[in-house]
Amino acid sequence: MLSRSKTVDFLREIPVFSGLEQTALERICMQAHDLDAVKAKLLFVSGDPAEFFYVIKSGWVKLFRETLDGNVAIIDILTTGHMFGETSIFEDGAYPYSAEIVEDAAIIALPLADLKQEIENNQQLALAMLTSMARYRKQQEQEIEHRTMQNAPQRIGCFLLRLTRQNETGPVTIHLPYDKTLLASRLGMQPETFSRALSKLKEATGIRVKGATIELDNLEQLTNYSCAACSSEFPCKDIAASSS
Repeated sequence: MLSRSKTVDFLREIPVFSGLEQTALERICMQAHDLDAVKAKLLFVSGDPAEFFYVIKSGWVKLFRETLDGNVAIIDILTTGHMFGETSIFEDGAYPYSAEIVEDAAIIALPLADLKQEIENNQQLALAMLTSMARYRKQQEQEIEHRTMQNAPQRIGCFLLRLTRQNETGPVTIHLPYDKTLLASRLGMQPETFSRALSKLKEATGIRVKGATIELDNLEQLTNYSCAACSSEFPCKDIAASSS
């Protein structure tokens, strides 16, 4: 279990909290607790009363909604350093989607009531939350653009870049969920299309694919190819990678 100070330090790595004073972070983390969640565990279901928001220390989480015909629409797949559930305070206190563990995960759960109280009293955090939501909206708009302008390998490359620290230099290792059908669904592809596109991305960029692990010599291997059909330049300063 993380100590209070380590929880504060971890939370500071989340962009929306990075500029907050130490005392503000400590108030938000006052009642934080760790969850060790196994694969297939449902954290909450769309429409449930929202009590907590979550930060992922390790593992993978699927955010989804069920359609009227009973199918599952994947909203996002999140991993280490991503936050989710926090926007529920703007959704009449209910979760707007469901969350399921897709690979065993270690997660920090923090009371939404403490976050809401801090937002009400801290203009800096309120502005950071609005900025984060605006960035996430722009990310969704760019993904619509990508489905029109990018080919399938480029869209996979763009998703992989989202999982990196965009100022990294030198070799990079990216760990993916073992279930590739989740990634295919997240990117709007059929599983067979995803497999073919990943092979083409490997040929075009020289990345190394070892099961659920992707290895790069440097980020340029992906950016030169994946960003060619995007209206934004890398690094994606306007894209929020840690909030949903």
